[in-house]
Amino acid sequence: MKASKVTKVTTHVLQEMKLRKEKISMLTAYDYSMARIVDGAGIDVILVGDSAANVMAGYKTTLPITLDEMIYHAGSVMRAVKRALVVVDLPFGTYQGNSREALLSAIRIMKESNANAVKLEGGKEIIESVDRILSAGIPVMGHLGLTPQSINKFGTYVVRATHEEEASKLVEDAHLLAEAGCFALVLEKIPAVLAEKVTREISIPTIGIGAGSQVNGQVLVLHDMLGINQDFSPRFLRRYHNLYEEINNAVESYIKDVKNQRFPNEKEQY
Repeated sequence: MKASKVTKVTTHVLQEMKLRKEKISMLTAYDYSMARIVDGAGIDVILVGDSAANVMAGYKTTLPITLDEMIYHAGSVMRAVKRALVVVDLPFGTYQGNSREALLSAIRIMKESNANAVKLEGGKEIIESVDRILSAGIPVMGHLGLTPQSINKFGTYVVRATHEEEASKLVEDAHLLAEAGCFALVLEKIPAVLAEKVTREISIPTIGIGAGSQVNGQVLVLHDMLGINQDFSPRFLRRYHNLYEEINNAVESYIKDVKNQRFPNEKEQY
């Protein structure tokens, strides 16, 4: 199915897509140039993810990235986007345990980057922050399952909610977030059967990453699906290109041309 023929994707458009069973496409972007390409291709949602900590800054986890850095990336993306809904991750330490700080963090993102929505990881434990942000009229996307900001708690990136107790909590949290007013929910690295159950039970769209095909949409990290990042190969990742090799070959060719005085030629000088 082709991209929806709408001039601007909104939270309302995503809800309509769920109702008519049109799948939602979502990718990350962190800079103007890539966001312009992704938006122009017709993506529905762009996530300015805290995964920027990994793919843009080289950190091993998402924890070190700051609110200021997220606002910088979000602003760069917003200057490029015309159609997609742009969602920005609230980074670690800006909303957990303090709903007032959560609201102030979300307001900064919305005012300084002009983004469309924010995303928070967690369920019942962060619902006060979700409620407070929503009370200010800021759209919130939830995130359950594998929550990378909690990596030190879990100690591993394995599939979550494989046991009954954790699965039951995830379903409860999904209902809680939907009833609170979140407009969509990311389900990361959970059993496909569980993701299907959540999708069927809640009214808001679900976006999966490693959560099977019976969710309402899919999200991947752009640098992973383009093959720029070669060090990450989970089962759920499909590489649509090998840009690492193409870019490497292009740079090697440039170096050879410079060394052998083939660049610039007479037509490439003034």
